[in-house]
Amino acid sequence: MHEMSIAQGLIDILREEMSNHRAERLRRVKVRIGELSGVVPDALSFCFGVIIEGTELDGALLELEQVPLEGRCRACGACFRIRNYAFQCPECGDGSIEIVSGRELSIVEMEVDEEGGNG
Repeated sequence: MHEMSIAQGLIDILREEMSNHRAERLRRVKVRIGELSGVVPDALSFCFGVIIEGTELDGALLELEQVPLEGRCRACGACFRIRNYAFQCPECGDGSIEIVSGRELSIVEMEVDEEGGNG
């Protein structure tokens, strides 16, 4: 299950950022996951919870935003949602498609309590 190593990587990044900003407690983190990223959101959420249990991050909320797979036709410029991995323009039928979203896997926001404060 590669979600376990992805969750560990996210946690490593979160701990580093918390240290850089002298944050004491992680309250919430928002992560964008693209449809084509190969990450199963439920599995990532489960792994995240398992890893943080009993640590200083225990209780942190993981919010997952799923990003749909979208493309742009290089021939006619149409933008559209790619469904069932059919990389063909629904407008002109061309197969030269640029992926414009759906590959993301990124931390976009974190809410913390800073040292001596409440957020």
